[in-house]
Amino acid sequence: MSTVTFALRDSATMLRRNLRHMRRYPSLTFMLVGMPVVFLLLFVYVFGGTVGGNLPGVDGTGRRAYADYLAPGILVVTVVGTATGTAIGIAMDMTEGIIARFRTMAIFRPSILFGHVVGAVIQSMIAVVFVTVVALGVGFRPNASPVEWLAAVGVIAMVSVALTWLAVALGLVARTVESASNLPMPLLLLPFFGSAFVPTDTLPGPLRWFADHQPFTPIIETLRGLLLGTAIGAHGVVSVAWCLGIALLGFVWARAAFERNVARPAR
Repeated sequence: MSTVTFALRDSATMLRRNLRHMRRYPSLTFMLVGMPVVFLLLFVYVFGGTVGGNLPGVDGTGRRAYADYLAPGILVVTVVGTATGTAIGIAMDMTEGIIARFRTMAIFRPSILFGHVVGAVIQSMIAVVFVTVVALGVGFRPNASPVEWLAAVGVIAMVSVALTWLAVALGLVARTVESASNLPMPLLLLPFFGSAFVPTDTLPGPLRWFADHQPFTPIIETLRGLLLGTAIGAHGVVSVAWCLGIALLGFVWARAAFERNVARPAR
């Protein structure tokens, strides 16, 4: 058996392991879906009537208009929440002894990481589908063509891969499961300081500068442009650059942490 075949076989085995965990513990997926759904309902029905006036790129005013503006940002929040769950899953593997068993087996060791990453991306896409259905139910009306829908799915998948590798690294460096649940917290807060909930030009000066230059604003604006037909401009290129940078950072960091803490033979 070739090295490539060996690696693919073990990666597929680890992916099946993570998918079985997802199936046996659906409460985690429901929890990851529940948070963005609560945000969606809260902001649309509580704040939508006030905030949903004269929003850029959407027709009309009120709750319906705010649902259109809000939904792309909520989809990104959904992906971020799934990444947090990945950090917790990695930390559980590190602290509950299963890695020690894997070290005694003749397996392609990076497959442990690849199984978590691919499983998390699948989980995030499932969560995004559920949240999209709820968004449609509260008034979200995208006008994207099939090609634009495919491009939007590609953007979401790209963001998911990037954030998942970063979450894997955070899970590997966390000393406990509890700390792993806290380390990705800044990722959950960043969309709130971007264009997910309100246009950045409504923010005060320093906060507006930060919102315009942080990674989630161009990603949200790209997704909003694909789904609603608003101008994307340079946001598409910037979002791709951010995702590539985050993915590279997460991969290199995760690989180094894995080799240091797991793959090194026990003495």
